Amino acid sequence: MKINIETSIAAPIADTWRAFNNPDDIVQWDASDDWHTTRASNDLKVGGKLLLRIKANDGGMGFDFAATYMQIELNRLIEFRDDEGRVVRLDFVETDKGVTIRQTFDAESTQPEDQQRTEWQIVLDRFARYVERQCTTA
Repeated sequence: MKINIETSIAAPIADTWRAFNNPDDIVQWDASDDWHTTRASNDLKVGGKLLLRIKANDGGMGFDFAATYMQIELNRLIEFRDDEGRVVRLDFVETDKGVTIRQTFDAESTQPEDQQRTEWQIVLDRFARYVERQCTTA
């Protein structure tokens, strides 16, 4: 099953793309109330790897997330497959008010669909707020 989410960002496409893919930025926005990314590396090219270290905010468990890029179109599209075989696609759509990111991902079989949608939406919305703050302080 595929799950779809989206967010709108009041920022230029170049700033949005950079913040989404720069490891120094990723560790600033890739988080929720329960966990955060402590380390990121990103080889943004077809066949390249995205590697994240994610830890619980309470200091408990942590895990590594790895994915391989399948498609990349500068400022338009990112598609990757994680090491569990799930595919994530992100479309970056430039609008007159900034950028809309539409994300489609394969659902996990171990969690309810609404929980997955909510968790991924939280991260995408945190990203939007991060980019907007960066653009207003630059």
